[in-house]
Amino acid sequence: MRLLNILVLLALLALLTARPVCAQVIFGSSGAEDDPFRRQQWRVPSPDTDIAAHALLFRPPGAGPFRLAVIAHASTQNGLRRAQMSQPEYRALAAFLIARGFAVLVPERLGHGVTGGRYVEDQGGCDEADYVRSGRATADEIALALDYVRKQDFIRNDAAIVIGHSAGGWGALALANADPKAISAIIAIAPGRGGHANDEPNRICAPHTLLAAAAEFGKAARIPITWLVAANDSYFAPAFSLALVDAFRGGGGKVDFRTTPAVGSEGHWMIETEAGVKAASAELARGLNLPKPVVTKKP
Repeated sequence: MRLLNILVLLALLALLTARPVCAQVIFGSSGAEDDPFRRQQWRVPSPDTDIAAHALLFRPPGAGPFRLAVIAHASTQNGLRRAQMSQPEYRALAAFLIARGFAVLVPERLGHGVTGGRYVEDQGGCDEADYVRSGRATADEIALALDYVRKQDFIRNDAAIVIGHSAGGWGALALANADPKAISAIIAIAPGRGGHANDEPNRICAPHTLLAAAAEFGKAARIPITWLVAANDSYFAPAFSLALVDAFRGGGGKVDFRTTPAVGSEGHWMIETEAGVKAASAELARGLNLPKPVVTKKP
């Protein structure tokens, strides 16, 4: 009996001192489809192998396979604001894309909202901002989510579209070096980092560094960019956005730059609203690189 008690104590001690077993990270759908547009919660890979990034997936009716559109959300250097961010949805933009036959993925990146984890896109302080590193970190996160969902049987594995907004658009510019067969076009909506420095409109942290980073991304770009900015954007105003475009083009990138009408009180957030998507609809349609209709002759 004494030997049995000793063995039981040893077993308990082993359990107490053993290293905890991490829960397995599971990717894929994590809930039922719902309205609108077959809205469904998903988990997709992130740069942290212990964290699955939360995402929303929308789909048209039918079994597919559908072309994929990935929407990369905006961000902020403020940690509290990032933690309090609601899960990005871009519902009006998703509806626009679904009506044109796309499945739409909106992944939440590390350091934001319910996904949490370490913020890997940190650009650093205002004066010494590293915009190249932060943009490439965002691009890596977009690519991880895109590559995972593209393997699903209801998604085509070619001709995806990436639509990036603000910091997400900046990451999309860094992703322009990807395989053009996998990603056929990129739409960057008010792309940039460091806008509203110290929460002041029309002030940008280290603007010359941002311009140099745009030129760096342009050197490796292989995918054409549609670059949109609203007339009343006070984060990256049209004049400064055009300077970024020129820097990107100077590096070798191909850009179709368009300014949309003023939307609301702050054009930087236009793409999150129905009015903004409507104002940009013609430019968005052009940037989607949709196949031309087949003309058939009457008998």
